[in-house]
Amino acid sequence: MSDPQNDTNLATSANPADERRAQLAALIPDAFTEGKLDVAALKRALGEAAVIESGERYALTWAGKANAYKVLQTPSTATLRPERDKSVNFDDAQHVFIEGENLEVLKVLQKAYFGKVKLIYIDPPYNTGSDSFIYPDRFQESKEDYLRRLNELDDDGTLMREGFFRKNSKENGHYHSNWLSMMLPRLYIARNLLREDGVIFVSCDDNEVHNLRGVMNEVFGEENFIAQMVWEGASKNTADQIGVNHEYVLVFARFRSSVPKVWALAKDGVAPILREVERLKLQHGDDFDAASNDLAAWYRANKATPSFANRRFRYIDKNGVYKEDDPTAPGGRKFKLINPKTGAEIPLRANRGWAFDQVEFSKLVEQQRISFISSISIMVRRYLHETDTLTPQSVFYQPARSASERLEKFLGGSFFDYPKDDEVIRQFVEMATDSNDESCIAMDFFAGSATTSHAVLEQNSRDGGQRRFVAIQLPEPVEDETIQKAGFSTIADIARARISKAIQHIASKADLATPPQLGLGFKSFRLTPSNFKQWRGDFIDTPEQLAEQIQLFAKGEKEDAQVEDMFYELLLKFGQELTTPVETLEVEDGKVFAIHERKMLFVLESFAEAMIDPLVAMKPREIIVIDGVFQDSDMLKSNLDLQCRDAGIRFTCI
Repeated sequence: MSDPQNDTNLATSANPADERRAQLAALIPDAFTEGKLDVAALKRALGEAAVIESGERYALTWAGKANAYKVLQTPSTATLRPERDKSVNFDDAQHVFIEGENLEVLKVLQKAYFGKVKLIYIDPPYNTGSDSFIYPDRFQESKEDYLRRLNELDDDGTLMREGFFRKNSKENGHYHSNWLSMMLPRLYIARNLLREDGVIFVSCDDNEVHNLRGVMNEVFGEENFIAQMVWEGASKNTADQIGVNHEYVLVFARFRSSVPKVWALAKDGVAPILREVERLKLQHGDDFDAASNDLAAWYRANKATPSFANRRFRYIDKNGVYKEDDPTAPGGRKFKLINPKTGAEIPLRANRGWAFDQVEFSKLVEQQRISFISSISIMVRRYLHETDTLTPQSVFYQPARSASERLEKFLGGSFFDYPKDDEVIRQFVEMATDSNDESCIAMDFFAGSATTSHAVLEQNSRDGGQRRFVAIQLPEPVEDETIQKAGFSTIADIARARISKAIQHIASKADLATPPQLGLGFKSFRLTPSNFKQWRGDFIDTPEQLAEQIQLFAKGEKEDAQVEDMFYELLLKFGQELTTPVETLEVEDGKVFAIHERKMLFVLESFAEAMIDPLVAMKPREIIVIDGVFQDSDMLKSNLDLQCRDAGIRFTCI
């Protein structure tokens, strides 16, 4: 890059510690002296009693925790390379699938997606003692060795498999510590990515749920805990003592005070009823008795569906479909209820009380929500559309095998063991997101078979939402020859296939000819080394070595760097999302990438003097150019810089 020694923000990913220091400095500027934290000043600002210096205190600690924070704070120099051949509708797609090691990918995404994610669901390794952890964190090695190993790639750019798989046996003295050290940096960055009203759901089992709760309390704050849900599956007959047939989902908020106070789920089977009622109202007009009779017949024809459970809602009027309920209850209000139409008293049954007061009752009569069965007997109308949701419960049942069976049928074979249930995850998406939120992003960085991506697509198809997903999955190789013969060499391959099939399925349900009409599709990316050379000042000991490095950086981009690859790397480094709409312009025979209605322009392929005036005339906010396009013409670069200064345009040369 043009200034590799000072341009660290573009050369590497953001450091979470820098962000926290900046936040603290903005909140308590007097606690910093010459850029360093002054603990004594901090104590004065907060009060002596608010600061613990040493001694006993409540904390979760483990062997390797300090090193886990070092791994978190180690910036990444990697990037994401677009893969059009593995994508669906790449140019218009608003969903993203990324193949790569998730911690490095999260670091790469942090600047562009900081504070933008509404929902995160992850299903990390459960640490059963028999599983291999699939991550490259080796906390005993140096920072340099860690980075060097991450940059060891196969010829095709795929991260090498060796070293990514490590057994974490229960006989290991650091059995729990290794798992916590793997989780901490990922959860920390996850928190940074969440919006203020964002939430995270994390699946776990009995092996680590107690430790997970502790580390999430530390990262998110106990005050932001929402619930520890119990997910009951099928009964197991293999246990000698107690058959454990459940696992957990921990739910935390970025800031619980910003999360909506009410979450709701649509009752199963309600939507088909409401559609049928609308059809019958159109067919019968004001003949509500005929419409109600036909609805009763519809229920009988749909006994095998979830809708049948709502068959008490069998009457139709101008307001919708309703059931008639007893307006009294044990312990209700006891008073003389007067019929506002006749002035007569409506008697109260023994040991009962009214569910409303006189004022509310009179309003219900006026709204025609009271059915007068006789002069002394009434019922209240409860409309289905007003009771079509329920509050999610902390304990729920969903057989584990049902997800496997659905996925096998969906993909046409058994390609993935123990997938998470897409219907359950869909309910998490439904309860924690809003269909009207056009900026909603759902993320899963332990994507597996892409269950979360499938769930987001399905929920969007049900309620017309515009939610977008970002899925991250390591290219974990599959060993089964049957699966390999089906064309899947990695778990990431299976995930992409599932997303593609889900898109096709949803498009076919909507009776659309092509997915783009629904805005469906996904952009596929792969974690790779940077397209730009990395300045290595730590290798410079002599003037000759310095001169050699300067000569090497005469051109910042690598020799084999592709234009589109460089563009997406710069897009992320300048804090722009991977799905940012891109306009490709021809300016005096030169290609220019434009985003945000031409407010940011990228020139990455070639540059000529004739391009300067048209570019400046567009009045962009910023023009980003790679140094190599000037072909060693300092005069051309200086001229563009001068013209940008005169026009108040920021010029960045890389």
